[in-house]
Amino acid sequence: MVTRAQALACGLSRARIDGLVRRGRWQRVHTGVYLVHPSGGGDPPLAARVMAVQLALGPSAVAVGPTAVRLWGLHGLPPGGAPERVHVAVPGGGSSPAAGTLRRYAWRPPVGEVAVRGGIRLTTPGRTLRDAVLVSDRLTAVSILDSAVQRGAVAADQLPGLRTANAGRPGAVRTGAWWSLADGRAQSSLESRIRLVCHDAGVPPETLQYPVYRADGTLAGRADLAWPSRGVIAEADGRGPHALPEALYVDRRRQNSMVSTPERLVMLRFTWRDLQRPDEIAAAVRDACRTSDRGRG
Repeated sequence: MVTRAQALACGLSRARIDGLVRRGRWQRVHTGVYLVHPSGGGDPPLAARVMAVQLALGPSAVAVGPTAVRLWGLHGLPPGGAPERVHVAVPGGGSSPAAGTLRRYAWRPPVGEVAVRGGIRLTTPGRTLRDAVLVSDRLTAVSILDSAVQRGAVAADQLPGLRTANAGRPGAVRTGAWWSLADGRAQSSLESRIRLVCHDAGVPPETLQYPVYRADGTLAGRADLAWPSRGVIAEADGRGPHALPEALYVDRRRQNSMVSTPERLVMLRFTWRDLQRPDEIAAAVRDACRTSDRGRG
């Protein structure tokens, strides 16, 4: 990334800069900021766009909330637009409406809550969670918390303190109960969301990542969600594990192995599309539990 002022200071003329942009050698990412040697004609990657914003707004600009979630490699956010909005804190700049490709906040993260990653200023994982929860819906917020614990960005016992630290901020009361719903055993955002749907419907899973064993005692696999006392397990079939045919084959073989064990388990499979009909997810779990009870009886 380079600013127009930096390029001029290095001896490039205005005409030379404009020519580089016209020929696609440089790509304008933000006002007066360019990506050198862009690959293809698509949108620049998120990191490039964040750096462009920080170069344009100055050293006090810090990536926050959903943008910091992405930069830390955490899961839980829904797919972004094209291009995804950049969330940045600029002290004294006021809060802008959530429109366009930039969302500005007047937050002032203290020095101890700001880190540098890949040359980009962003909030620390703990502060990132505090901010992201306040600007997210419940399903997204809990999914992010799950991912942060599962990936080791924060420890589970840190969550109560982070919740307390949000006291007094707009949205803290509305989001306070969400922190206790986090479970670091969830291995995908889809798992987190299905778990919450079942929780809200009164059929919460009894455990997560439930180990299923073959007759010889070897591990057949781990079910994403499970109701062991009812003989029911559920798998969250997201895009990631099944992006390639070989991966799909391996996962299906694992699932088939789990339902062929002595436990005689009933397996349910849910996808992202099923989340559009949460009542049907809960109904499927209830029906499976009743069916399993009758079969065992």
